[in-house]
Amino acid sequence: MDEKYLDVLQNIEFGIVSVYQNQNDLNDYDVMSALDALIDAYRIEIRSHTPKEYSLTAKESLVFSEVREMCEFRLGRKKLDEMSAANLEQKAAIEILSCLRKIRKSVERWNSRGGKQGYLNFVKEYVG
Repeated sequence: MDEKYLDVLQNIEFGIVSVYQNQNDLNDYDVMSALDALIDAYRIEIRSHTPKEYSLTAKESLVFSEVREMCEFRLGRKKLDEMSAANLEQKAAIEILSCLRKIRKSVERWNSRGGKQGYLNFVKEYVG
């Protein structure tokens, strides 16, 4: 999966890192909560159920918004800029959901190894 969706994973992680660069007190738990809400939102969409509201903190909401914007871009629903949109393959919601789940597992793994910002400190070295 990593190789096939590397560009999507990087887009999503770029959204996370962009929030971290502006909110240095962001932690992995904020990221996990935002990802959990996004995973739920796309799962609900795939099942054609009614969307719901999520109770997120301000930092979690920032991550949710940035990552959702990237996901919507990759779904072909939102343009970030004309140049980048022209060369990217659109993905299906189920593919986006798989990528979100993969990153969620990575956040948990790096958090257990490196503490409350273990994932964020790891990923910022590769993205951004």
